[in-house]
Amino acid sequence: MRWVLIVLALLGMAAASLALREHYREEGDSPCSINERWDCGIVNHSPYAVIAGVPVAVIGIAGYIALAGLAFARQYRIALAAALGGLGFSLYLAHIEAHVLGVWCIYCVISLGIISAISLVLLGIVMADLISRPSIAARQS
Repeated sequence: MRWVLIVLALLGMAAASLALREHYREEGDSPCSINERWDCGIVNHSPYAVIAGVPVAVIGIAGYIALAGLAFARQYRIALAAALGGLGFSLYLAHIEAHVLGVWCIYCVISLGIISAISLVLLGIVMADLISRPSIAARQS
């Protein structure tokens, strides 16, 4: 399963990299400017696209790199905690897109889907591990 997680993390890095490209695009129309409700340029040039001077997309790329490393090392419990943090942050950003900006970024929505999938896979791995281990009480008897 670690390779599934690594591939998902690579896909997440690609989506976040495309969002970062939009953040730094200064001229021309955004290639993902579909209509008045879907425009990555508006989202990635908003004040919500930067935290303490760091583009949110850079934070996403770093998060996906960390998740890939944790998956490679089979540190699934730590990865689950990190993924759930990333999922919460992604859901917050989706809230900003839906209720504050009123515009969606396709790359951000793809990233939300990817971090959701990573979280579910990791939850399954950790739960399966917990179920398959004998309880402490059973080992002491």
